Amino acid sequence: MATITEAPKRKALGKGLESLLPRVQAVAETAAVPETGGKPREIPVGDIDRSPYQTRTRFDEAQLEELAASITATGVVQPILVRPLAGGRFQLIAGERRWLASQRAGKTTVPAIVRHASDEQAMEMTIVENLQRTDLNPIEQARAYERLSREFQLTQEQMAKRTGKDRASVANFLRLLRLPGEVQSQVEAGTLTFGHARALLPLEDPEAILKAAQKIVALSLSVRQTESHVQNLLNPENKPQKSEQKEKIQDPNVREVQTQLQQALGMKVHIEDRKGRGRIIIEYARLEEFDRLLEMLREKD
Repeated sequence: MATITEAPKRKALGKGLESLLPRVQAVAETAAVPETGGKPREIPVGDIDRSPYQTRTRFDEAQLEELAASITATGVVQPILVRPLAGGRFQLIAGERRWLASQRAGKTTVPAIVRHASDEQAMEMTIVENLQRTDLNPIEQARAYERLSREFQLTQEQMAKRTGKDRASVANFLRLLRLPGEVQSQVEAGTLTFGHARALLPLEDPEAILKAAQKIVALSLSVRQTESHVQNLLNPENKPQKSEQKEKIQDPNVREVQTQLQQALGMKVHIEDRKGRGRIIIEYARLEEFDRLLEMLREKD
């Protein structure tokens, strides 16, 4: 049986992933692979296989190219994490972007830390490491949490502690998996944001969600507008009548004055005009803006 020398903690891997490493026990003997004691070793990039437990499905091409350029200039700063397989091969646990970028940079080897880990341990480490990255799209994160729950029977509270997130965030991501597959694909592609996706959830009916998502994309609705649209669908009795909606169509001259006021004041301005009568609404985000507005009005006295 091989033995493991516990490596010193490495902040770059994240608190959650670090907490898993000391738990990794020796597994049945594979090909003779010398232990590294936590020290990185150069491994041929062609000897490394992608992790079957990877939850990430999309990589930003521009970011990969940027990382490849950085590796060409300065090399790989942070080693990847792998486990040994039979036949002298290795399997990624963490660091797929660095591995891919190294290949694009023309590197024949990549610095890696070798750890013996069972399938279950490798899966857990890969998923937790991914969840600590900031560039996973919302659906990838949701699927990662779902897999942690399904494979390891973890509660939302346990997943939150393991990944350093709060329980409410975990719950919100998991709820996204209730959306129809087509809408999930739009969130993955970035056509819909996490905020849009959350706003659609109260509809529940898949067909209603699909129609609402199509309207969001077609009209480029903001998250707040989406929330209002969803509320109108849920409470049609509160929806404005067509005659009222027509009255809200803004006259081009009024809109131009509204824009001029916004530029002059540096604040959001809305003019409601009905046949020469109406009101001007000035929105301020901070008390400092309110004080500045008062000063500007006093200067006019």
